[in-house]
Amino acid sequence: MKVTIYDTTLRDGSQGEGMSLSLDDKLKIAKKLDQFGVHYIEGGWPGSNPKDMSFFKEVKKLKLKKAKVAAFGSTRRPNIKASEDANLAKLVEAKAEVVTIFGKSWDFHVKEVFKTSMKENLSMIYDSVKYLKSKRMEVIYDAEHFFDGYKENSEYAIKTLKEAERGGASYLVLCDTNGGTLPSEIAAIIAEVKTQVSTEIGIHCHNDCNLGVANSIAAVQAGATQVQGTINGYGERCGNANLISVIPNLVFKLGVTTVAASKMQELTELSRYIAEICNMPFENNQPYVGRSAFAHKGGVHVNAMMKNSKTYEHISPKSVGNNTRFLVSELSGRSNVLIKSKEMSLGLDKESPETKKILEKVYELESKGYQFEAADASFELLMRKMTGKEKKFFELVEFNVHDEKSEEGKITSRATLKLKIGKAVEHTAADGDGPVNALDNALRKALSKFYPVIKKIHLTDFKVRVIDEAEGTGATVRVFITFQDEKGTWTTVGVSENIIEASWQALVEAVEYKLLKGEKI
Repeated sequence: MKVTIYDTTLRDGSQGEGMSLSLDDKLKIAKKLDQFGVHYIEGGWPGSNPKDMSFFKEVKKLKLKKAKVAAFGSTRRPNIKASEDANLAKLVEAKAEVVTIFGKSWDFHVKEVFKTSMKENLSMIYDSVKYLKSKRMEVIYDAEHFFDGYKENSEYAIKTLKEAERGGASYLVLCDTNGGTLPSEIAAIIAEVKTQVSTEIGIHCHNDCNLGVANSIAAVQAGATQVQGTINGYGERCGNANLISVIPNLVFKLGVTTVAASKMQELTELSRYIAEICNMPFENNQPYVGRSAFAHKGGVHVNAMMKNSKTYEHISPKSVGNNTRFLVSELSGRSNVLIKSKEMSLGLDKESPETKKILEKVYELESKGYQFEAADASFELLMRKMTGKEKKFFELVEFNVHDEKSEEGKITSRATLKLKIGKAVEHTAADGDGPVNALDNALRKALSKFYPVIKKIHLTDFKVRVIDEAEGTGATVRVFITFQDEKGTWTTVGVSENIIEASWQALVEAVEYKLLKGEKI
């Protein structure tokens, strides 16, 4: 069985809250998706805005090797000819290889949204598909709200599909637009639909019940041969079916032919790259590709993993370009430290005095408020320091942070830094939205001409936790800082009674870790 992958990150995904893609962003994502091997890339709705129309012009210059580019739009408006419809004219003008149009399957929507007759809606579907086919384009028909419509009026919902089929659609894509259908319902309805039409069936699921992936898999098992979704599940409301989970489930769990098996090791990089381009935080607990997807903490688990990784991993993380991680905390034993040592090529064994010292140091620091299970970058730096493998890239001479509030109520933070970098002494100052942001900006400013790689990273998360609540404003605080670049994320931790000092500790270690790893993170 072969299943085609239809990516709609650039259109449906961009409707998610906080998402805003420039033309350049969209072109970069399209190129990456093509390299990975998706079959269709939906570029946008050329009738909705000039940027999307520009995309279809510029994407031709990329000369994509695998993917077909699809333009998205709707069926014609009621009571006019397809050849006179402005939306369809824009789809033709875009000159995309594929056109995907949606139409109404739910009689409720026909009456309440289109305000037209059920007969006219059927004509709108047929006329639109037939007209676009006459322009020598592949036409994919998205049956919007199909499952809701089928449950209320199955006879009419099937009629809408038959009209798209009669018009010449290459796929009839059944959409769970409101995301409220269960996998068992998806499977049963698709099985019935397949007895009524002969055209290939696709599935387009939203994630409002957290079932987008499950519903997509159920659809394939019931006979769907195209899956539509987005990278990292981006999309309106709760998002769309996450292709980063759908694809490996199809390949590794169902043995379905889809994206080339040789490309699966690029899955983690694809997920992180697109998160970076979209300026969205990378979710650590995302299946298959997240930093926590193959992370192990409990001593019993770690001990078993040392004997055979199959004990607590459902697939090899390397098959999707990810890695096994062993977390270190006060619950950890020697096994965790020894595994981290092996990862870092430090050569420790059970009898090494450094092994015991590292564990004792972890216990000591965690009793003071540190947490290393969520800050493995800090733990790696700690291990290197305690085994004499530490590398210092710069030294702090002094820093000062000053906040100022204007008459208009605006607060500005300014940080000044004095660093020693090799034999050079660097003085810098920078403003920021807050003291930590100002320190971050000043540190980058000081280091960027010595270490240009600093320009490629940015802070994506900043968490503060009060450890001793009874101490009030004088309590010890723990700060976690997460940085991200196109290749990954890493987290460091700082602890102090002074929030600026705790933040500085975590900030410095985050930068040191990137410099230590260079381009390899």
